[in-house]
Amino acid sequence: MPKKKAASKKLRITYVKSSIGYAKDQKGTVLALGLRHIGEAVEAVDGPVARGMVAKVAHLVRVEEIEG
Repeated sequence: MPKKKAASKKLRITYVKSSIGYAKDQKGTVLALGLRHIGEAVEAVDGPVARGMVAKVAHLVRVEEIEG
């Protein structure tokens, strides 16, 4: 019998503040999330990796939990 896949949660991450003037690793984290322009939003699977990246740049992004 095939396993049913549970509805996975996702995060909608919106880039709201420029990374200019912040540390190089924070700029890299914003880029690694797939964010290039202010106002751009991406969806990521909710997990420890995405949560850690968001925590590092929480002052630059807005995060919403969505059902995916």
